[in-house]
Amino acid sequence: MENREERPAYEQVPTPPERGLLHIWQSAGPIEELSLGRVLLSRPVLQVTLGEHHGLLLTQGGQVYSFGELLWRDLSIPLSAPVLEESLLGKSVVRVAAGGFHCGALSEQGNVYMWGENTAGQCGQTEKGTVTNITVSEPCLVSVVDSEVVPPVVVRVMDLACGREHSLALSSQNELWAWGSGCQLGLVTNNFPVWRPQKVEHLAGRHVIQVACGAYHSLALVRSLLPQNNNTLRPPEKKERGQSPHSSVTEREESLTADDAHYCPLGVELSEVLIGETTPRRRGPRRRLHPVGRSAGSSPGSGSFPYSGDGKSSTAQKLPELDGHADHLTQTDGRPVSHPLPCWGANKNSAFPDEMELQNILQKLSGHSLETQPINGPGDTDSLSSHTSDDSCVSSTPSTDLLISSNSGVSGPYSSSPVCLEEVRLCLEAEKKGLQGQKSSSLTNIHQKGKTAGNRRCSLPGTPTHGSPRRRRPCPCKPSSASRTQAAASEDAGDGLPSLETEVWSWGRGSEGQLGHGDQLARLQPLCIKSLTGEEVIKVSAGSHHSLALSAQCTVYSWGSNMCGQLGHVNSPVTVPQQAKLSDGLRIWDVSAGQSHSLLLADGDCVQPILLYCGQHQESLSARRETSHQSQRSCQRSPSRAEIYSVRPTLLPLCMEMGYISSVSCGGQSCAVLADQNVMGFISAIHELASRERHFYCWLSNTRKLLLTPLRNREGACPTLGEPCTHLFFSLCESFVRLSILIGRHATSLSYFLHDVQGADVKSLPLLTHTDDFLVIYKEYCFALGNFHVMGGFQSLHKLSLEVLGSQQSLLARLCVPDQSVSGDTDLVSLLYWPLQQLHQYSRVLLKLGSCYDVLTEEYQCLHQGCRHYESLSLSLLRRKKEAETTFLFWKSHSGKNTEVLRLPQRRVVCESSNRSLTLQKAGRFSNHWFILFNDALVHTQFSTHHVYPLTCLWVKPVTEDTRGLYAIKITCPEESFTLVASTPQEKNKWLRSLNQAVDQVLGGGGQGSSPGVTAISRTATYTFTGEGSFKDAHYTGGWLAGRVHGRGTMKWPDGQTYTGNFKNGLEDGYGESVMPNKVLNKPDGYQGQWRDGKIQGFGKYKYASGQVYEGCFYEGQRQGYGMLSSGKQARTSSSVFIGQWVQDRKTGYGVYDDITRGEKYMGMWLDDQRNGQAVVVTQYGMYYEGTFKENKMIGPGLLVSDDDTAFHGEFADDWTVNGKGVLSLANGDCLEGLFGGEWSTGLKVVGTYTKPAADEPDNKERNSLFRLGQYLVPSAQRWGCVFTECWSRLGCAAAGRGERTIAWENIAVTITTAQRHSPNLSRSQSKALESLEFIPQQGEAVTTANFDNIRRYLIKACETPIHPLGWLVETLITVYRMTYVGVGSNRRLLRQAVQEVQAYLTHFFSLVRFLFPGLPDDGCIIPDPPASPSKSRHNSNTEGVVVVSCSSLLLPLLLPRLYPPLFTLYSLQEEPEEAQYWERIIRLNKQPDQSLLSFLGVQEKFWPVWMSILGEKKQIVSSSKDACFVSAVETLQQISTTFTPSDKLLVIQKTFEELTQEVKPMLEGNFLWCMDDLLPLFLYVVLRARIRNLGAEVSLIEDLMDPNVQHGEMGLMFTTLKACYIQIQHESTL
Repeated sequence: MENREERPAYEQVPTPPERGLLHIWQSAGPIEELSLGRVLLSRPVLQVTLGEHHGLLLTQGGQVYSFGELLWRDLSIPLSAPVLEESLLGKSVVRVAAGGFHCGALSEQGNVYMWGENTAGQCGQTEKGTVTNITVSEPCLVSVVDSEVVPPVVVRVMDLACGREHSLALSSQNELWAWGSGCQLGLVTNNFPVWRPQKVEHLAGRHVIQVACGAYHSLALVRSLLPQNNNTLRPPEKKERGQSPHSSVTEREESLTADDAHYCPLGVELSEVLIGETTPRRRGPRRRLHPVGRSAGSSPGSGSFPYSGDGKSSTAQKLPELDGHADHLTQTDGRPVSHPLPCWGANKNSAFPDEMELQNILQKLSGHSLETQPINGPGDTDSLSSHTSDDSCVSSTPSTDLLISSNSGVSGPYSSSPVCLEEVRLCLEAEKKGLQGQKSSSLTNIHQKGKTAGNRRCSLPGTPTHGSPRRRRPCPCKPSSASRTQAAASEDAGDGLPSLETEVWSWGRGSEGQLGHGDQLARLQPLCIKSLTGEEVIKVSAGSHHSLALSAQCTVYSWGSNMCGQLGHVNSPVTVPQQAKLSDGLRIWDVSAGQSHSLLLADGDCVQPILLYCGQHQESLSARRETSHQSQRSCQRSPSRAEIYSVRPTLLPLCMEMGYISSVSCGGQSCAVLADQNVMGFISAIHELASRERHFYCWLSNTRKLLLTPLRNREGACPTLGEPCTHLFFSLCESFVRLSILIGRHATSLSYFLHDVQGADVKSLPLLTHTDDFLVIYKEYCFALGNFHVMGGFQSLHKLSLEVLGSQQSLLARLCVPDQSVSGDTDLVSLLYWPLQQLHQYSRVLLKLGSCYDVLTEEYQCLHQGCRHYESLSLSLLRRKKEAETTFLFWKSHSGKNTEVLRLPQRRVVCESSNRSLTLQKAGRFSNHWFILFNDALVHTQFSTHHVYPLTCLWVKPVTEDTRGLYAIKITCPEESFTLVASTPQEKNKWLRSLNQAVDQVLGGGGQGSSPGVTAISRTATYTFTGEGSFKDAHYTGGWLAGRVHGRGTMKWPDGQTYTGNFKNGLEDGYGESVMPNKVLNKPDGYQGQWRDGKIQGFGKYKYASGQVYEGCFYEGQRQGYGMLSSGKQARTSSSVFIGQWVQDRKTGYGVYDDITRGEKYMGMWLDDQRNGQAVVVTQYGMYYEGTFKENKMIGPGLLVSDDDTAFHGEFADDWTVNGKGVLSLANGDCLEGLFGGEWSTGLKVVGTYTKPAADEPDNKERNSLFRLGQYLVPSAQRWGCVFTECWSRLGCAAAGRGERTIAWENIAVTITTAQRHSPNLSRSQSKALESLEFIPQQGEAVTTANFDNIRRYLIKACETPIHPLGWLVETLITVYRMTYVGVGSNRRLLRQAVQEVQAYLTHFFSLVRFLFPGLPDDGCIIPDPPASPSKSRHNSNTEGVVVVSCSSLLLPLLLPRLYPPLFTLYSLQEEPEEAQYWERIIRLNKQPDQSLLSFLGVQEKFWPVWMSILGEKKQIVSSSKDACFVSAVETLQQISTTFTPSDKLLVIQKTFEELTQEVKPMLEGNFLWCMDDLLPLFLYVVLRARIRNLGAEVSLIEDLMDPNVQHGEMGLMFTTLKACYIQIQHESTL
């Protein structure tokens, strides 16, 4: 089985795959003689990662293979036959990571699997305190659990990185988790190892994009925080911990001094850890890792994989002393460990005065003999440099990364060839000259002190936050590390493109300067490398003791150990990031750092990428022979081996044979690349696109840095360019920056795409997913560039560039494309227009990619569509460029004061008539007319004057050729029209086409192919009126129709008047809102409502500046018809409300006036704003007056009744003033008749006769008629005619019943449709109600019982919708009713008037319904029932088989529920005396038990219940039981107070009788019929027990408003029984 599982790795590959080709070689070999190792697997390799002596492969399908020295299994696997990790099958692995001596894998679900060496807890498998597993032979799950949340949740991991003794995981929340040992974890703890993954709290709240692990240090790429001012959410940090990373650079530099430059926020001391933790963990692990029978110094690998053993030398050597002491280490088996001197720069006071000292130092570094001295405690078998640097105090696991041994047994890695020695010597001499006299006070290398003085301590610790901004969570299911980095980096602004605003954070050991903070101190917590902030870093890579950072501008920053030249420059060591020395034209887009070398992937001269190498390598055989004698003098090593160091990146020639390389990887002493074959040109097209975009971004960055930024920052830029051009130049620079950012992010995204080109979908190319972003930004840039060009800005800009650049004009040569030269302002024009050519390249590459797919595939369609978009945009922008050039030449040739006024940045010339091709019709013989057509206006110039006609408000119409032979074009503008005459038919067609296209373009059309005479007649535009009229000086924005305002728009006048609403034929028409200033009160008037022909007409709401509010009808700007006027608190006069009829802005007709201040309410007739005619007045003190008014006074006969029933009938002369004959009736019946005079409230003078009626004297009918209420009232049918008139007008009728029914239904449909269109905020229920009203029942045919229900349902919905005319009528009737009978109007003497008013409503309403549905019979008539259901309407009529239609049964349920509160209040007040007697009897009689009460009422014993049911249990009724009899009937009768209409109340009474019958039936035998003698006492008991509070009011309401058709039927008898019971209870006086 084992052999069978290993076979697929090397036997099942008949042909190599086209994608994911893997090449591996040893980095220390000669460059000219590189021996590539090619791995052939059955599936493409998605990822390769290398450790110290082993490696991992991830293939398509999630399979993982291992090779090299698998020490945890005592295996040595050759590269040619990697072994499959069977335990990971089925885990869907998408990411692998190799540490120094352990491995990690990440599944699609975000689970982490670790295996390998676990001496430092780097595999995180065991708990502290248990037996330590120093190796984990098979992949085991490592749970990353966030225990800070409740309940704890498993963290989903999206990226993984491994060092020698630690591991880092990046979660889907972009948070960092760490486990293992050492300060490189970034955890605030002193307990090592850390077995369980813990969150790196110092980066909490930050968005981590990528992580990388060195041997004993860590790097993180973090998105920069947006600048913000709210520092209140972040607690102040202590001064020792450093400044906030959001403070300005100036503030940070001012707060730092030279003395605190060495300070390192280590966080905790680990001195105790060295004793407590090292001993049990590091005791003898390496011996157990070696295969049995193999020596520690031998190479366990096979010849096909040239890795060394475990990196130890068997030669005993002496450790040199440093600073008066020496540290000694031995291996666990007793053999000594090689221990070189610390790296360069540890002693900064030495300046190497002569070459002899330099030679001695180098000889010591390369070949110093070491002596073996025993040590008492167990040592670290991997530690060398850590014991000579400051980081030994913060880590219990010293470094092994500088111990590099080869198969030849060479013990020292720091030997230098003469070539390297000469370069170093020259470098040090130059540094010595430049730094004469400087002193060093830190461990920082002195040659950097002058250059980086301002940046040495700008590395800032992270600021812990308690919350992080909400982010998108990328799915950790991508099949490679590159795509995962892209997923994390693509969250910038949520648009799916990588962020360029990044920071690099580092922590761990810094003995070689690998942290980049300007010193060699260790960091226990992550710190930001300030010098890299703003450098647009997109990737970081960590070697053993050096670090790399790749920027979006294709530059590489390196720092750390440089003893082998792995940094790419001669400075050694480097403690702050410096750029690697690259040849011109090389653009790096992938980097990887190994043990002592670096591998760079770059764009070369061709599309195929090239490889660059820097670091340790061997000389070729011929070179070794020539330099063998120099090698023997300079280093003590095998005479057959010699090594050289490449201090600058060197091209690897064999890279061209590998194919199209997509990613690089380094580890230990090996290098690996993944490449693809160019199948059908697809891979080359992707690489070409990415390479061009990277080159384009570098060009943009250089142009911005070398040209635009110096010009913009020039102090004299404004005077040189002029004010308008300065603003345009700044706008051009801003659009250039936005374009540059987009291209940079796109280029970075394409690099990520190439890393994962095997698993990526071509449809996910940013060019296809972000097409809109490219279109918008390119258009914006072209627009800004054209505006600057049109205004002649390039001439001034050229002068400014000469002043700024001066003699450095050669800098422009670096920016010019090959076909350009540097000789004038034209070059600046072509230079800045050059980015537009990139659009054509996009189109070309997308077309090339599309050719790789079948025409019917989705990929082809997507690519073809993108190609069309970019090609169309390219052509469009090139046309804009040509238009700008033409316009610039036009202004240049027609310069002058008159034309300069017309020169605007966004204006482009289309054509002009300087050749007299166009003139004005009927123009004078000697007149001169010049027409210029711009892209936004038509300009008519005559001598020194000109008139501008905006194209947005210009209508073009060709005039048909007549017999006069004129070739005319009619131009229509908002305030004038004129005719243009062309000289020839060709000129006419030319101008007509140009005008139409220009108008179409300015209105948002394409402007292409517009036919002559075809322009938008209806449009939306903005215009300012200048001529006389109502719109003088007004600014309008809205709809137009053939030169006139039409549709919805907004009109604003200079004095503050505004109108927003509908227009028609140039005037306000329809619904609109207007604000009109009131200069007297200095406050505006406001109106919302209907307009017609420019005037207020229809229904609306007018708010006056005085505080009054009128809501009602208008006609020609005046209040006319129904309306309500209320004076608010702002009014100086008394607060009042009037509701009623208006005629020509005056109160005329019936109306109700509520004087809130005086507490009076007037209900009667008006004339010219004065009370005139019959009326009723009630006051808050209970006074009631009805009579006649004239000229606002009570004049003539009238009736006055006080609250105590004192009444006066006689002549009135003024308000509440009696003057003349009259009769005064007192409450006790006494009467006073004669002449009266005086005011009622102050006293009356009487001359007359006092009469006291006798006890047996009959009533004086004549006198009683004098005090009858209602004799001076306005008839109820005449009260609210204005309301019904408005409803009729909304239906399109001039008067009641005068109109066409079809027009009425059309008006209803228009009203509903308009409401749906102009009311977007309607709720769902309102929208459904309007939709249901669109279905109109049959109204032309005779009504049957079938469609009668449809009509009834339609009326219910219509009355519930205020938009419907009938719904508006119901709402208005409710308003006027409540205004009349609520408040002061709650007077019991108004009851009869209120009831009559309701009945009048029903009569008028029924006439409207019959107009809409003429098939309805008259009030009280019947509708025949269909023959199939003869008994369907028994409950609706006394006559079997028919339905009686009445206004009360049809309409009262629609009105009465809303009118019920004020009406029932009046009934309660009217019945109050009787109700008091009734309620007193109810209370008294209900004190008796049931049987006693039944006996008292005379109920026969056979009807007495014997049993009662309580919760389903039957219990016997005893003599003391109370409220136990006829419970169901009592509860049913109590529901009468919850209903509103008489019909519903009658149904309650009917159900009560039914319930009573059901309870009596079990007590009797056989058929049973009620007789009144039995029924009345029993029903009386039910009424008593029901305890209905206002039963008298209920009875009176039913009696007054019940349907006459049911008065004499069964329900009528039941109601009579209830009324009799009420009267009986009221008059009951004995028990």
